[in-house]
Amino acid sequence: MFPRALLQPVNPPLSRQNDPVADLRVTVRVKPGASRTRVGGVYGEGELIVAVNSPPVDGAANEALTIDVAKALGIRPRHVTLVSGHTTRSKVLSISVADADVARLESLLKDLLSLS
Repeated sequence: MFPRALLQPVNPPLSRQNDPVADLRVTVRVKPGASRTRVGGVYGEGELIVAVNSPPVDGAANEALTIDVAKALGIRPRHVTLVSGHTTRSKVLSISVADADVARLESLLKDLLSLS
């Protein structure tokens, strides 16, 4: 049985400056076991390609994915969470950022998608 605290709705998180936080959803296509890490390029209909060194064993590739995407976007890894696709190559990430950073990250994501 789950503790009662886990069943309660959670207020949206606030940054240290008390700025409202926005959640961006990004669809990615992971290439686990790559010879080098790379974030950039487009797969199919707008999925961001992320190549990671880690093998797809025991969640190692998922952990590497969140860390590598955070590095590419210049944010902390704790702000990137895996929402769906834990066992598939196509995944959805949630990126939590202050409202002031949304435009910068959307521009950066657009640039990463244009890489090939």
